[in-house]
Amino acid sequence: MKITATIITFNEESNIQKACESVAWADELIVVDSNSTDATRDIAAACGARVIINDWPGFAVQKQFAVDKASHDWIFSIDADERVSEDLLKSIAVVKTKDEAQLADGYLISRRSFYQGTWIQGGGWYPDRQLRLFKKSAGHWKKRHIHESFEMSPGTRTETLHGDLLHYSVKNAAHHHQMIGERYAPLAARQMFEEGRITSALKIATAAPSAFIRSWLLKGGFRDGLAGFSIASFAAHHAFLKHLMLWEMQQGKKD
Repeated sequence: MKITATIITFNEESNIQKACESVAWADELIVVDSNSTDATRDIAAACGARVIINDWPGFAVQKQFAVDKASHDWIFSIDADERVSEDLLKSIAVVKTKDEAQLADGYLISRRSFYQGTWIQGGGWYPDRQLRLFKKSAGHWKKRHIHESFEMSPGTRTETLHGDLLHYSVKNAAHHHQMIGERYAPLAARQMFEEGRITSALKIATAAPSAFIRSWLLKGGFRDGLAGFSIASFAAHHAFLKHLMLWEMQQGKKD
C-alpha cells in the first residue's frame, strides 16, 4: 500500500513546512499551488514535495486535480493548516500493514480545531469527520463551492480511523470575521443560489438566532466556554450573512 499525500496551496508560507513535515511518512507528496506570491512553492520543494502550479479553479476541482496527478491509488488529502496527530499516524501505520483484502476503500478521520487557545470539543466543530484517506479509483471530489468532500462510489466501504487531524485554521477574532465575510458566507450563498434555494426576510431574521442556539446548546458549544460562545456567535453571523447575500442574488436575478 503506497500513499500519495496531497496539499493545495495559495500563499501558505507560514503553514506549508509543518504541513509537509506532518505527511513526511507518505510515499509521495504533491503540492498543487495556485500561483502563490510568497515562498510557499520554494518551501514545499525543499521539503521534498513535487510542486505543480495550476490556476485556481475552486477547492474541489483543485483537490481533484491533485488526486489526478498522484502516482499511487491511495491518497491522503490534507490542507496546509492541518497536521497529523501522533495517534492518527499510528492508525495509518496499522492500515499500511494490512493485506489488500482487509482494507476499506476509504477512511474517515476526526478533525479537531485549535481555537482561542484551546482544543474545541463541541459547537459542531468536533469530531467533524472527514474522508481524507481513500483510493482515488473509489470516488471523486464532489464539485461544491464550499464544504467540499470526497464522494465515494456506490458499493464502496468506509471505516473510521482512531486519532485526530489537527486543524489550525483561525488565527484570531479578526481573522475569523474576515474568513466569514470574504470566503465562507459568499461561497455558501453562491452554493445555495445554484441549488435553487430561496430565502426570505423571515429566514434572514431567524437564521442567526437559530444558528447560535444550534451551536451553543444543541451541539454542546457551552462546553468550550468563551471559545464556544465565540464559535456560536460567528456561526450566527455567518448564517445571517449568507442568507442576506442569497437574498441579494435573488433580487439581482429579478432585475
